[in-house]
Amino acid sequence: MKKIIPPLAVITAALLWSFDGFLRQELHSVSSFLIITIEHAIGALLFLPFLIKGWGDIKKMNQRGWVSVLWISICGGILGTFFYTKALSYIDYINLSVVVLLQKFQPFFAIALASIILKEPITKRFLSLAGLAMVGGYLVTFGNNSIAQWNDKMIIAALLALLAAFSWGSSTVLGKHALNRLSFTVVTALRLALTAAVAGIVLLYTQGNVTDIQLSGSQWKALLIIVFSTGSVALFIYYYGLQRLPASHTAIYELFWPISALIFDWVIREKSLVPIQFLGATILLGSIMMLTREKTTYG
Repeated sequence: MKKIIPPLAVITAALLWSFDGFLRQELHSVSSFLIITIEHAIGALLFLPFLIKGWGDIKKMNQRGWVSVLWISICGGILGTFFYTKALSYIDYINLSVVVLLQKFQPFFAIALASIILKEPITKRFLSLAGLAMVGGYLVTFGNNSIAQWNDKMIIAALLALLAAFSWGSSTVLGKHALNRLSFTVVTALRLALTAAVAGIVLLYTQGNVTDIQLSGSQWKALLIIVFSTGSVALFIYYYGLQRLPASHTAIYELFWPISALIFDWVIREKSLVPIQFLGATILLGSIMMLTREKTTYG
C-alpha cells in the first residue's frame, strides 16, 4: 500500500488538473496575471500555517535550494499557468484536447532534466515505457488528425502549450530538488506565497490601478473552486507524491491528465472519442501500469 499511495497522489492531482480547463474558461476575459495573483494569494493564506511551522527549515536553505524554489514559483506558478491560460483562450477555435498537448511533451523535458540535474538513472525499460506513453498520449490528443491539418489558431495554442510544457516539466525536476531539502507541506506553502508576491508585482506594474478591476460573482466562484480543487489543493497532493517518487516517473503519471480531460470533454461538451483515441488511452494506461512495477525508492 505504501508503494501505491505516491503514484495515486500524482494521478489524483492530474485528474483534478484535467478539469481545470473547464473552470478557467469562465475566466477567459480576465487578465492572466490577475487570475494567477488572486488564485495563489488565496492558496497562500490557506497553507499559511505550514509556512509558519516550517520557517526554521526555510531559513536554513542554501543558494541552490532558493534557486529551485524561485524556479518552481516563477516558471511553474506564473509562466506555466500564464501560457496554459492563454492557450485556453483559443478554445473557441480548437478542441480542448489540443491544449492538453503540453502533457505529452512535458515528460520529455522532465526526464532529460532529471537525468542532468538530479542524476536520476534512466533505464532502457523506462525509456521504452515513456516512449509508449508518448505515443498513447499523442493518439489520445489528436485522434485521426495530423499536424498538417492545423490552422494558425491551433499552431499558436500548440506553441503556448509547449512553453507551458517546458515551464511545468522543468518545475517538476526543480520541485523534486526543493523537496530534498523541505517537506512537501512547506514547499507548497512557500511556492504559493512567492508566486502570489511576484505575480502581484507584475500585475501592479502592468495594470496600474488594480482597484478598478472588477470580477463578477461567477468569476469569483470559479476562482474559489479552482483554489480548493484544481489549484492549491491539487498542488499539495502533487507535491506529496513528488517527494516520494523520482521526478522522471512523476512526469509519466501526470499523463492521466489527457485521458481524463478527453472524458470530461466527452461528458460535458458531448465531443465523442474516435476509436484511435481509445487505442491511445489503452496504450497510455498500459504503459503507466507497467511503469509502476519499475524499481524505485519511496520515502
